[in-house]
Amino acid sequence: MSLQSVREFFHSRDIQLPIIETEASTATVALAAEAHGVEPGRIAKTLAFRISGDKVILLVASGVARVDNRKFKETFGKGKMLGPDEVVELTSHPVGGVCPFGLPQPLPIYLDHSLNNFDEVMPAAGSVNSAIRITPALLASVTEGQWVDVC
Repeated sequence: MSLQSVREFFHSRDIQLPIIETEASTATVALAAEAHGVEPGRIAKTLAFRISGDKVILLVASGVARVDNRKFKETFGKGKMLGPDEVVELTSHPVGGVCPFGLPQPLPIYLDHSLNNFDEVMPAAGSVNSAIRITPALLASVTEGQWVDVC
């Protein structure tokens, strides 16, 4: 159903981005990079955090970027990554397929500047074997994401 929610999201906004489905799992950055024949940095991983007690945000970053705790805290305050069950509940996407598209409820989307090191990135598309190719600028536009420097 999660992959379908991404398809519906794109269709409802007339976004013409093909969803690439593979036979191989793309559930980790390394597996996704191998399956799509790209360097790991081009994989756009989506991480879910709870901040300020009950606010949930999604952070999309380059597959090789690591969250810098100091920068994260300066930008968002204290945060904690969500567990797999909570991620599925809030995004409808399984861990390894989490993306900022087709969410059952709006969540704030933040895009780390590490994505701008690439002309094209590949976020998941709602399942552990799917992705899309998109420019960082279009990703920001489609998700209404805000740029941050937390990695």
